[in-house]
Amino acid sequence: MTSDLNLVLIAKLKDMIHDCLKDYISDEEPVAILDFPDIRNCGDSAIWLGEMAYLKDRFGKRPAYVSRMHDFSPEDLDRVMPTGPIFVHGGGNFGDLWITHQDFRERVLERFPERQIIQFPQSIHYKSQERAKESARIIGRHKNFVLLVRDEESKQFAEKHFDCQVRLCPDMAFCIGELQPAASEFPVLAMLRADLEKSGDPDRSAHPDVPMEDWITESARRVRVSKALGAASALLALKPAEMRLRKLDAAAHNRFRRGIRQISRGRAIVTDRLHVHICSLLLGRPHAVLDNNYGKIRRFMAAFSGGTDLSYKATSLDDGIAWARHEASRGAAG
Repeated sequence: MTSDLNLVLIAKLKDMIHDCLKDYISDEEPVAILDFPDIRNCGDSAIWLGEMAYLKDRFGKRPAYVSRMHDFSPEDLDRVMPTGPIFVHGGGNFGDLWITHQDFRERVLERFPERQIIQFPQSIHYKSQERAKESARIIGRHKNFVLLVRDEESKQFAEKHFDCQVRLCPDMAFCIGELQPAASEFPVLAMLRADLEKSGDPDRSAHPDVPMEDWITESARRVRVSKALGAASALLALKPAEMRLRKLDAAAHNRFRRGIRQISRGRAIVTDRLHVHICSLLLGRPHAVLDNNYGKIRRFMAAFSGGTDLSYKATSLDDGIAWARHEASRGAAG
């Protein structure tokens, strides 16, 4: 169960999110969300479900238009909602590490120069100064772009380089709220990145009793089935936009449930994934935190989530596993 201190933190961060977003959403106008994360990473699905939960809980509404990168249609967006704010899905892909997302975001800014566009909370990371300057030129031409960021370093970078409104905002996944974990299966689980943001390759032989996994492996069939069932639930409405939303929403729920089942198996967790950290807080599970390869988790914890008794900033994988073993044994004894 989540501690009282942890529940206070979750409620506080949800209120902070609302303080950042309430000025850009109204009861009357529809909203769009672009760049739905139709990918295996459960963390992106957690962000999406938080975005959806926020709209429902605070405004009683769902987006009128959603799209992935590859099926985005400016014409359809204009037809479905000729007015109203355009939101871009949050996460950690603002910059040139995950360049296709940045290219898409900038195309949207160029295509809709008169519409207000709000970027759900992001972490910013550029390797190329020239690419950052190109982003600055596109943002500067728009004049009605709101950039929400998840850490102070991103805020300082954006305020220095971009001509737009910048606000510090927690990650949208906190809007999911408290979660109930399944029963654990073993004392310690290491959830370590296996993608572009990994900080190194763990020595698995040093801890043979600790499963070391990532959460980017999925059953393609199960996702297809969930999408089909989601679309079928909208057949009576006969609205293509609603069918697409239900299909994609069902996929996000499928991926999120898979991720929660996976991390619930450890009584204590070691991770270098930001959303394993966030989901562990929502689950009330103790976890040792390493960083990704550019400091994203350290930066986020410094801004929002570093004061909880459930998380520990590990100095190494060995250190994190040692702490997690202690926490797991305390939990078992309790």
